[in-house]
Amino acid sequence: MKKFIYSVLALLMSGLVHADEGMWLPILLKKYNYEAMKAKGLKLTSEQLYDVNTSSLKDAVVWFGGGCTAEIISDKGLVLTNHHCGYDAIAGKSSPQDNILDNGFWAKNMSEEKAIEGLTIAIVQRMEDVTDKVLAEIKGMDEKTRAAKLPEIYRKIVKAATEGTNQEGLVREMFKGNAYYLFVLERYTDIRLVGTPPQSIGKFGGETDNWMWPRHTGDFSMFRIYANKDNKPAAYSVENKPYTPKHFLPINIKGVNKGDFAMIMGFPGRTNRYEFSQGVQIATDIVDPAIVALRDVRLNAWKEQMNKDVDTRLKLSSDFASVANYWKYFRGEAEQLKRNKVFEQKQKEEAAFAKWSANKAEYKNLLGDVKTTFEAYKPYGLQRTYLNEGILAPTLSKFIGMAMSMDETFEKGDEKAISKMKEQMIEGLKDLPYNPMIVAADKRMFDSILVLYYNNIPKDQQPAYMNDVVLKYNTDNPRAAIAAFTNDVFNNSIFADENMASAWFHNPRPALLRNDIAYKFIKAMRENYMSKFKSKVDAFTETSQALGRTYIKGLMEMNPSKTYYPDANSSLRLTYGTVKPYMKYQMITNLDEVIAKNKKFPTNPEYNVPQRLIDLYNAKDYGRYAMKDGKLPVAFLSDNDITGGNSGSPVIDGEGNIIGLAFDGNWEAMSGNIHFDPANKRTINVDIRYVLWLIEKYGQAPQIVNEMKLIK
Repeated sequence: MKKFIYSVLALLMSGLVHADEGMWLPILLKKYNYEAMKAKGLKLTSEQLYDVNTSSLKDAVVWFGGGCTAEIISDKGLVLTNHHCGYDAIAGKSSPQDNILDNGFWAKNMSEEKAIEGLTIAIVQRMEDVTDKVLAEIKGMDEKTRAAKLPEIYRKIVKAATEGTNQEGLVREMFKGNAYYLFVLERYTDIRLVGTPPQSIGKFGGETDNWMWPRHTGDFSMFRIYANKDNKPAAYSVENKPYTPKHFLPINIKGVNKGDFAMIMGFPGRTNRYEFSQGVQIATDIVDPAIVALRDVRLNAWKEQMNKDVDTRLKLSSDFASVANYWKYFRGEAEQLKRNKVFEQKQKEEAAFAKWSANKAEYKNLLGDVKTTFEAYKPYGLQRTYLNEGILAPTLSKFIGMAMSMDETFEKGDEKAISKMKEQMIEGLKDLPYNPMIVAADKRMFDSILVLYYNNIPKDQQPAYMNDVVLKYNTDNPRAAIAAFTNDVFNNSIFADENMASAWFHNPRPALLRNDIAYKFIKAMRENYMSKFKSKVDAFTETSQALGRTYIKGLMEMNPSKTYYPDANSSLRLTYGTVKPYMKYQMITNLDEVIAKNKKFPTNPEYNVPQRLIDLYNAKDYGRYAMKDGKLPVAFLSDNDITGGNSGSPVIDGEGNIIGLAFDGNWEAMSGNIHFDPANKRTINVDIRYVLWLIEKYGQAPQIVNEMKLIK
């Protein structure tokens, strides 16, 4: 099996694959990518990229919070990531009295650093190919049995790898189950905020500029890892010391030029590059537009209330930013999938596969089975989307979801389990901000989502509760009925009032819960999905996964000389390419353009900047961070292949130094999770010189810069 997997990753380029495409496993770089990387300008040895026994780049690139990437940039555990990755922590430490989200924050010394409860940073210790171990145990199993068995196999592999240590492990599936890799990590839990620019800099351009180029955002924040006296993970303690890393990344302030080598290491989230044409069509025509419409409702409801009150804005800022980010992403994905004719491209690839496999028993019926599977799924393809992105989205629904879990525990009659669940629920309340303005947003959201549900989900797929209860509020006018029902929910449900909800979780009473109007509605919606559609969705997922696995295996046999790489799955990857412009656009932006946007749109809050930034601009005190033309760089482009999860990843030059910080992709390549567009795919990066200038000059925190190793 190893020989098979290695062969499909061999570095033999076909004319259809661009050299910079792919998010590569670091453990395989030496064997398959190293020579191509050297040809582009890499000066490091392969061992300096990834090695188990000596320090390497993998020791400096960390998994930040389980959803972003960060990098260690000093021998005292100083960590750099995006502002939007640290946003939740920054907003959580903000209040109307100490509003560091709006005002920024720079610790003058380590005693001023702010501990962030719940934030973790994980560092990969090693990787291991465990394909043979996994496949040996699932050989001959059907898809359902296989799916049930895999977690048990993973636990056994992880236990053998980590028992007796403070480490943890993850087994990740590659190529839809044709290969498996173990990642062993150390997870640090004492993480403290060191510095952040105000969000007017860290989010400059807001949603208008999101996923767009040219870009002018100072998207960074800084944290520090703390460890015990033995340099190992430990809970927060004043006795803990700054973590001493095995490796940290020096900072190159010499600047970038077109064609410079650039690699990005990080933890990209999810791609689906081997999707079938039918899956592309469902995403383009059905699922993506539904997500956009449902998220639009949430954003409008929140924004209306956030504009009225600072406390509400701070409480909702992190959720708003997260939802808005992918609201725009799904708009762009659908648009670019169509523009790039990805459905048609996939059909051509499948036609070639059908011709090749016509006389091969293992594959000849594959695409027919794919068509049947997707056609059967399409009629109810919106059910899961409308439940998760719609019905369960309001905070009211999240309260009820927690209560529903407790109700299920009540039914079991286990007093210990009930007590434990009660503690978990009370703790969970801290993550669900509520005040009268958030309730008002919730009410508008609940009403609008229910209207979309009623209009867009086939009537025969809706629960009886819609006809038997909701529409009875006004039998002649469904829209008026939904509005009246919404009023009743928010006037009478205990979960529409923060104090009443909190009182119930502290003293849960099953009878009161089961008679609650909102609880009965959410339960009816959930049970409708669980009883009628979950089994269909699960069967589709299992079948399409198996078909995809066979398809990839067949593609590799059909094109043995073509390079294949596994889809991203939040495991450590490296992508390499060059600093590079595209189309008509400039390659580097500068501070002049920030100020120009501020002047051009004086009433748009997305382009507000602090007066201090304007004063520094007017003084032109850029010091060692200016470009040759005397301007201060802000952001630059590279052609690296990244996706969500790479946010905060270091952009590294050929000698292993940071030149920038990846924070976004470009609108013209928004189809990137499904289709790589080599002509237009770009990564948008904060220039490291802008980061350092903001810390040193704007933040007046030269002591933070002095920790770093600067390459001049």
